Amino acid sequence: MALHPEFPLSPYAPLVPEHRWFPADETLRDKSYEKLLPPLVAKLRTEIQDWRASGYAGASATTRALLQWWFDTDHLLEKADGTLSPFRYYFAQREAVETAIWLHEVRQARDKFDLLRFDASGSVSAGMFDEAWPRYVLKMATGAGKTKVLSLLIAWSFFHKVYEVDSALSRNFLVIAPNIIVLDRLRADFDGLKIFFNDPVLPENGHGGENWRDDFQLTLHIQDDVRVLRDTGNLFLTNIHRVYLGDVQDPSLEDDDLRDYFLDPFGPKPVGKTTDSRTDLGEIVREVDELAVFNDEAHHIHDSRMAWFKSIQDIHHRMLQKESRLSIQIDVTATPRHDNGAIFVQTVSDYPLVEAIYQNVVKHPILPDAASRARLEERKSAIFSEKYEDYLRLGIEEWKKSYAEHEPLGKKAVLFVMVDDTKNCDEVGAYLEKTCPDLQGGVLVMGGD
Repeated sequence: MALHPEFPLSPYAPLVPEHRWFPADETLRDKSYEKLLPPLVAKLRTEIQDWRASGYAGASATTRALLQWWFDTDHLLEKADGTLSPFRYYFAQREAVETAIWLHEVRQARDKFDLLRFDASGSVSAGMFDEAWPRYVLKMATGAGKTKVLSLLIAWSFFHKVYEVDSALSRNFLVIAPNIIVLDRLRADFDGLKIFFNDPVLPENGHGGENWRDDFQLTLHIQDDVRVLRDTGNLFLTNIHRVYLGDVQDPSLEDDDLRDYFLDPFGPKPVGKTTDSRTDLGEIVREVDELAVFNDEAHHIHDSRMAWFKSIQDIHHRMLQKESRLSIQIDVTATPRHDNGAIFVQTVSDYPLVEAIYQNVVKHPILPDAASRARLEERKSAIFSEKYEDYLRLGIEEWKKSYAEHEPLGKKAVLFVMVDDTKNCDEVGAYLEKTCPDLQGGVLVMGGD
């Protein structure tokens, strides 16, 4: 299951469908490639490649202007030290964004029957789809930048609704996390809408003849901290439990977040930065006239009987009563699989972990070479950093090399040191900061005093 010899090392290089990884020996590519991928992905990769080569034929002026700005324009972003560095979106991020846009706008794939046309396996049926609205699942390895993909698709929906006559998209967005931990991570990017301004999401005013930054009037509501709803656009960032139907059910071992089950008998459960008030956010989002739903870590929606799915379904039904409908549902996850192992049939884009590791997009462990490890010796000392000084120095050396390799990609290498006893944590942490100036102020000690 090795990668194709021509698969690129750079995460910015175009990924040719014929060179993509698949879970079988390379000799089986001609016979098995389409059958071993998520069933819609193989055909869609080819369609999107052709669409990109055509200059995005059939897309609206708004869409073409956004895609050109995001992916074909040079960008410089300010670093923490005030210097400027080039910025580009990974090709996998680009492909995911292009796929969702092409399906919705160019092919107008608004239901399961439209998506079935791209089945390369011959084993997908209409009964495998539970939703009656457009739902696209984007499979991306953890760490490959799913939040950036969400930000681009939110901006596309917003501007398409603002600038395109009769747009079926939305300026209101419900961004859902499965639990408080994921929600707090999302908040770090969306708080103050900073991801839209820190990244080159919003084109400069005048690009394509529009005033993008002036017209991006989006109000952020986090959890139940709901401000005044604006006709210009709203982004609701929330834990899934805030949009459940009716009363919350009794805690169960089947819950994705088990804190209620284990901790309620002992008092209040822990809270994150994004908990807790009595505003009924679920009722508020059910009253808006237009809405797009974005689910992070969407492998949690693995069953139509679950409250998560039923809540989104209820929102859609409420909108139908107002002669509207849920405009689009975008799910991002690294593992879009049901409990029985079957892939979500709505998966339309796939950037697997094997490719992400090869392109250094995600963190993976690096060990010194065998010759270096063979020279390591333990010294006779009761002080941990003296006893294992050879090991620590070699680790620092390897970390510096890895850091230099990853820095141009905007990634940071991490040196991980595990000791035998918590009492040695502080001592080793102090040693690292003293020995390596680059680590001063950057050592996190877990388990010390």
